[in-house]
Amino acid sequence: MPPALLAAAGRMRGLLAWSPSPVIRASLGLHAGGLAAMAAAPGCWPEALSLLAANHVALAGCMHPRCGRLGPTLTRLPGAEPRVALTFDDGPDPAVTPRVLDLLDAAGAKASFFVIGERAARHPALVREMLRRGHSVENHTYRHPLGFAAWGPGAMLQEIEAAQAAIADSCGQAPRFFRPPAGLRSPLLDPVLALAGLSLATWTRRGYDAVCPRPDRVLARLSRGLGRGDVLLLHDGRSARSYAGTSVALDVLPGLLARIAGAGLSAVALPPAEDAPRVAAATAGPAGAAASRAPAAYASR
Repeated sequence: MPPALLAAAGRMRGLLAWSPSPVIRASLGLHAGGLAAMAAAPGCWPEALSLLAANHVALAGCMHPRCGRLGPTLTRLPGAEPRVALTFDDGPDPAVTPRVLDLLDAAGAKASFFVIGERAARHPALVREMLRRGHSVENHTYRHPLGFAAWGPGAMLQEIEAAQAAIADSCGQAPRFFRPPAGLRSPLLDPVLALAGLSLATWTRRGYDAVCPRPDRVLARLSRGLGRGDVLLLHDGRSARSYAGTSVALDVLPGLLARIAGAGLSAVALPPAEDAPRVAAATAGPAGAAASRAPAAYASR
Protein backbone atom coordinates (compact mmCIF):
# COMPACT_ATOMS: atom_id res chain seq x y z
CA MET A 1 0.00 0.00 0.00
CA PRO A 2 1.39 3.49 -0.84
CA PRO A 3 2.72 5.45 2.17
CA ALA A 4 0.04 8.14 1.77
CA LEU A 5 -2.71 5.54 1.99
CA LEU A 6 -1.06 3.92 5.01
CA ALA A 7 -0.95 7.29 6.77
CA ALA A 8 -4.59 8.02 5.87
CA ALA A 9 -5.67 4.60 7.12
CA GLY A 10 -3.81 5.14 10.39
CA ARG A 11 -5.51 8.51 10.85
CA MET A 12 -8.94 7.06 10.20
CA ARG A 13 -8.34 4.21 12.69
CA GLY A 14 -7.31 6.76 15.29
CA LEU A 15 -10.43 8.87 14.72
CA LEU A 16 -12.74 5.84 14.83
CA ALA A 17 -11.12 4.76 18.11
CA TRP A 18 -11.71 8.18 19.67
CA SER A 19 -14.37 8.21 22.37
CA PRO A 20 -15.67 11.62 23.57
CA SER A 21 -15.59 12.27 27.31
CA PRO A 22 -18.92 12.48 29.18
CA VAL A 23 -18.61 16.29 29.28
CA ILE A 24 -18.10 16.48 25.52
CA ARG A 25 -20.97 14.04 24.92
CA ALA A 26 -23.25 16.16 27.07
CA SER A 27 -22.17 19.33 25.27
CA LEU A 28 -22.78 17.78 21.86
CA GLY A 29 -26.21 16.63 22.98
CA LEU A 30 -27.00 20.08 24.35
CA HIS A 31 -26.03 21.75 21.07
CA ALA A 32 -28.08 19.29 19.05
CA GLY A 33 -31.07 19.80 21.34
CA GLY A 34 -30.72 23.58 21.22
CA LEU A 35 -30.62 23.64 17.43
CA ALA A 36 -33.60 21.30 17.23
CA ALA A 37 -35.55 23.47 19.67
CA MET A 38 -34.85 26.64 17.68
CA ALA A 39 -35.89 24.90 14.47
CA ALA A 40 -39.14 23.69 16.03
CA ALA A 41 -39.92 26.90 17.92
CA PRO A 42 -37.98 29.87 16.54
CA GLY A 43 -39.28 32.09 19.32
CA CYS A 44 -37.25 30.23 21.93
CA TRP A 45 -33.93 31.29 20.45
CA PRO A 46 -32.95 33.68 23.30
CA GLU A 47 -33.29 30.92 25.91
CA ALA A 48 -31.56 28.36 23.70
CA LEU A 49 -28.65 30.66 22.91
CA SER A 50 -28.29 31.58 26.59
CA LEU A 51 -28.09 27.91 27.48
CA LEU A 52 -25.48 27.26 24.79
CA ALA A 53 -23.46 30.28 25.93
CA ALA A 54 -23.50 28.96 29.50
CA ASN A 55 -22.27 25.63 28.16
CA HIS A 56 -19.36 27.35 26.40
CA VAL A 57 -18.41 29.13 29.62
CA ALA A 58 -18.44 25.79 31.44
CA LEU A 59 -16.25 24.22 28.75
CA ALA A 60 -13.79 27.12 29.01
CA GLY A 61 -13.45 26.32 32.71
CA CYS A 62 -12.30 22.81 31.75
CA MET A 63 -9.41 24.02 29.57
CA HIS A 64 -6.96 24.12 32.49
CA PRO A 65 -3.85 22.00 31.73
CA ARG A 66 -4.50 19.54 34.56
CA CYS A 67 -8.25 19.17 34.04
CA GLY A 68 -9.31 15.82 32.61
CA ARG A 69 -12.98 16.56 32.02
CA LEU A 70 -12.54 17.18 28.29
CA GLY A 71 -10.64 13.93 27.80
CA PRO A 72 -7.60 12.02 29.03
CA THR A 73 -4.36 13.81 29.76
CA LEU A 74 -1.18 12.49 31.28
CA THR A 75 -0.35 14.60 34.33
CA ARG A 76 1.49 11.93 36.32
CA LEU A 77 3.55 8.86 35.55
CA PRO A 78 1.69 5.60 36.13
CA GLY A 79 2.97 3.02 38.59
CA ALA A 80 4.57 3.24 42.01
CA GLU A 81 8.22 3.42 40.95
CA PRO A 82 10.29 6.14 42.67
CA ARG A 83 10.71 8.43 39.69
CA VAL A 84 9.60 11.74 38.26
CA ALA A 85 9.44 12.90 34.66
CA LEU A 86 11.41 15.96 33.63
CA THR A 87 9.99 17.84 30.65
CA PHE A 88 11.31 20.88 28.79
CA ASP A 89 9.28 23.11 26.48
CA ASP A 90 9.91 25.54 23.61
CA GLY A 91 13.31 24.36 22.38
CA PRO A 92 15.64 23.51 20.96
CA ASP A 93 17.76 26.55 21.78
CA PRO A 94 21.39 26.42 20.61
CA ALA A 95 22.54 28.48 23.61
CA VAL A 96 20.63 26.64 26.35
CA THR A 97 19.73 23.12 25.20
CA PRO A 98 23.32 21.77 24.95
CA ARG A 99 24.00 22.91 28.52
CA VAL A 100 20.75 21.30 29.70
CA LEU A 101 21.83 18.05 28.05
CA ASP A 102 25.22 18.20 29.78
CA LEU A 103 23.64 18.83 33.20
CA LEU A 104 21.28 15.90 32.69
CA ASP A 105 24.19 13.66 31.67
CA ALA A 106 26.19 14.66 34.73
CA ALA A 107 23.30 13.65 36.98
CA GLY A 108 22.43 10.47 35.07
CA ALA A 109 18.97 11.94 34.39
CA LYS A 110 16.68 11.68 31.39
CA ALA A 111 14.01 14.06 30.14
CA SER A 112 11.39 14.69 27.48
CA PHE A 113 11.74 17.73 25.23
CA PHE A 114 8.52 19.19 23.82
CA VAL A 115 10.02 20.99 20.86
CA ILE A 116 8.62 23.60 18.49
CA GLY A 117 8.56 22.25 14.94
CA GLU A 118 10.11 25.25 13.20
CA ARG A 119 12.94 25.27 15.76
CA ALA A 120 13.50 21.57 15.24
CA ALA A 121 13.78 22.24 11.50
CA ARG A 122 16.38 24.97 12.17
CA HIS A 123 18.42 22.89 14.62
CA PRO A 124 18.05 19.23 13.60
CA ALA A 125 21.45 18.26 15.05
CA LEU A 126 20.25 19.30 18.51
CA VAL A 127 17.10 17.21 18.16
CA ARG A 128 19.17 14.21 17.11
CA GLU A 129 21.48 14.80 20.07
CA MET A 130 18.52 14.66 22.45
CA LEU A 131 17.64 11.21 21.17
CA ARG A 132 21.27 10.07 21.08
CA ARG A 133 21.60 10.84 24.78
CA GLY A 134 18.52 8.81 25.65
CA HIS A 135 15.87 11.51 25.95
CA SER A 136 12.54 11.65 24.14
CA VAL A 137 11.34 14.32 21.72
CA GLU A 138 7.68 15.35 21.69
CA ASN A 139 5.36 17.73 19.81
CA HIS A 140 4.73 21.32 21.01
CA THR A 141 3.19 22.67 17.76
CA TYR A 142 5.05 24.05 14.76
CA ARG A 143 5.08 27.77 15.62
CA HIS A 144 3.85 27.91 19.25
CA PRO A 145 0.80 30.12 18.50
CA LEU A 146 -0.55 31.52 21.77
CA GLY A 147 -4.12 31.50 20.43
CA PHE A 148 -3.95 27.81 19.50
CA ALA A 149 -6.69 26.77 21.94
CA ALA A 150 -9.18 29.06 20.14
CA TRP A 151 -8.51 27.61 16.68
CA GLY A 152 -10.80 25.33 14.73
CA PRO A 153 -9.99 21.62 14.41
CA GLY A 154 -8.67 21.92 10.84
CA ALA A 155 -6.16 24.62 11.73
CA MET A 156 -5.09 22.74 14.87
CA LEU A 157 -4.51 19.55 12.89
CA GLN A 158 -2.45 21.38 10.28
CA GLU A 159 -0.27 22.99 12.98
CA ILE A 160 0.25 19.71 14.85
CA GLU A 161 1.00 17.66 11.76
CA ALA A 162 3.43 20.28 10.46
CA ALA A 163 5.34 19.94 13.72
CA GLN A 164 5.09 16.16 13.63
CA ALA A 165 6.58 16.06 10.14
CA ALA A 166 9.32 18.61 10.94
CA ILE A 167 10.40 16.70 14.05
CA ALA A 168 10.34 13.35 12.27
CA ASP A 169 12.38 14.82 9.40
CA SER A 170 14.94 16.30 11.80
CA CYS A 171 15.65 13.14 13.78
CA GLY A 172 13.93 10.19 12.08
CA GLN A 173 11.50 9.59 14.94
CA ALA A 174 7.98 10.97 15.33
CA PRO A 175 6.65 12.11 18.72
CA ARG A 176 4.04 10.19 20.65
CA PHE A 177 2.88 12.98 22.97
CA PHE A 178 1.55 16.49 22.38
CA ARG A 179 1.53 19.50 24.69
CA PRO A 180 -0.38 22.63 23.57
CA PRO A 181 1.00 26.16 24.06
CA ALA A 182 0.55 27.20 27.70
CA GLY A 183 -1.05 23.79 28.23
CA LEU A 184 -4.51 25.16 27.38
CA ARG A 185 -6.74 22.40 26.05
CA SER A 186 -9.37 23.17 23.45
CA PRO A 187 -12.65 21.22 23.73
CA LEU A 188 -12.02 20.32 20.06
CA LEU A 189 -8.50 18.97 20.61
CA ASP A 190 -9.16 15.30 21.34
CA PRO A 191 -10.42 14.22 17.89
CA VAL A 192 -7.55 16.20 16.33
CA LEU A 193 -5.02 14.27 18.42
CA ALA A 194 -6.75 11.02 17.48
CA LEU A 195 -6.27 11.89 13.80
CA ALA A 196 -2.61 12.78 14.39
CA GLY A 197 -1.95 9.63 16.45
CA LEU A 198 -0.86 11.54 19.55
CA SER A 199 -1.72 11.54 23.25
CA LEU A 200 -1.98 14.65 25.42
CA ALA A 201 0.55 15.25 28.19
CA THR A 202 0.68 18.24 30.52
CA TRP A 203 2.30 18.33 33.98
CA THR A 204 1.90 17.91 37.71
CA ARG A 205 3.70 21.12 38.58
CA ARG A 206 5.48 23.94 36.80
CA GLY A 207 8.03 26.49 38.00
CA TYR A 208 7.06 29.42 35.73
CA ASP A 209 10.70 29.69 34.67
CA ALA A 210 9.59 31.26 31.38
CA VAL A 211 8.39 34.39 33.19
CA CYS A 212 9.94 34.44 36.68
CA PRO A 213 13.48 35.90 37.04
CA ARG A 214 13.96 34.35 40.51
CA PRO A 215 15.57 30.87 40.32
CA ASP A 216 14.95 30.31 44.04
CA ARG A 217 11.21 30.77 43.59
CA VAL A 218 11.12 28.55 40.51
CA LEU A 219 12.98 25.81 42.37
CA ALA A 220 10.62 26.09 45.34
CA ARG A 221 7.56 25.72 43.12
CA LEU A 222 8.97 22.62 41.43
CA SER A 223 10.28 20.87 44.54
CA ARG A 224 7.58 21.70 47.12
CA GLY A 225 5.73 18.46 47.77
CA LEU A 226 7.82 16.61 45.19
CA GLY A 227 6.74 12.99 44.97
CA ARG A 228 6.90 9.89 42.83
CA GLY A 229 5.08 10.10 39.52
CA ASP A 230 5.29 13.89 39.26
CA VAL A 231 5.69 15.43 35.81
CA LEU A 232 7.78 18.62 36.07
CA LEU A 233 7.89 21.46 33.53
CA LEU A 234 10.87 23.69 32.68
CA HIS A 235 11.88 25.54 29.49
CA ASP A 236 15.05 25.10 27.49
CA GLY A 237 13.63 27.56 24.94
CA ARG A 238 12.32 31.01 25.86
CA SER A 239 13.55 30.62 29.43
CA ALA A 240 13.43 33.82 31.47
CA ARG A 241 16.67 35.54 32.41
CA SER A 242 17.60 35.96 36.04
CA TYR A 243 18.61 39.32 37.43
CA ALA A 244 22.19 38.17 36.83
CA GLY A 245 21.41 37.75 33.13
CA THR A 246 21.59 33.93 33.07
CA SER A 247 18.96 31.41 31.97
CA VAL A 248 16.64 30.68 34.88
CA ALA A 249 16.23 27.07 33.73
CA LEU A 250 19.99 26.53 33.80
CA ASP A 251 20.22 28.12 37.24
CA VAL A 252 17.42 25.93 38.58
CA LEU A 253 18.27 22.57 37.03
CA PRO A 254 21.31 21.56 39.18
CA GLY A 255 19.41 22.23 42.41
CA LEU A 256 16.30 20.49 41.13
CA LEU A 257 18.26 17.40 40.13
CA ALA A 258 19.89 17.35 43.56
CA ARG A 259 16.51 17.53 45.28
CA ILE A 260 15.12 14.78 43.09
CA ALA A 261 18.05 12.55 44.03
CA GLY A 262 17.81 13.58 47.69
CA ALA A 263 14.18 12.46 47.74
CA GLY A 264 15.23 9.01 46.54
CA LEU A 265 13.74 9.58 43.09
CA SER A 266 15.15 9.23 39.59
CA ALA A 267 14.48 11.62 36.71
CA VAL A 268 13.19 9.90 33.59
CA ALA A 269 11.82 10.73 30.17
CA LEU A 270 8.12 10.64 29.44
CA PRO A 271 7.28 7.86 29.06
CA PRO A 272 9.99 5.39 30.03
CA ALA A 273 10.29 2.89 27.20
CA GLU A 274 9.54 -0.08 29.43
CA ASP A 275 6.30 1.55 30.60
CA ALA A 276 4.91 2.47 27.19
CA PRO A 277 1.92 0.05 27.44
CA ARG A 278 0.91 1.38 30.87
CA VAL A 279 1.33 4.99 29.81
CA ALA A 280 -0.83 4.34 26.76
CA ALA A 281 -3.51 2.85 29.02
CA ALA A 282 -3.26 5.81 31.40
CA THR A 283 -3.89 8.17 28.50
CA ALA A 284 -7.18 6.46 27.70
CA GLY A 285 -6.39 3.46 25.62
CA PRO A 286 -7.49 4.38 22.10
CA ALA A 287 -5.44 7.59 21.94
CA GLY A 288 -2.44 5.86 23.41
CA ALA A 289 -2.80 3.00 20.98
CA ALA A 290 -3.00 5.46 18.13
CA ALA A 291 0.13 7.17 19.37
CA SER A 292 2.10 3.95 19.03
CA ARG A 293 1.34 4.01 15.30
CA ALA A 294 2.58 7.57 14.78
CA PRO A 295 6.22 6.72 13.99
CA ALA A 296 5.17 4.32 11.23
CA ALA A 297 2.77 6.85 9.76
CA TYR A 298 5.42 9.55 9.53
CA ALA A 299 8.50 7.44 8.83
CA SER A 300 7.96 7.72 5.08
CA ARG A 301 7.77 11.52 5.00
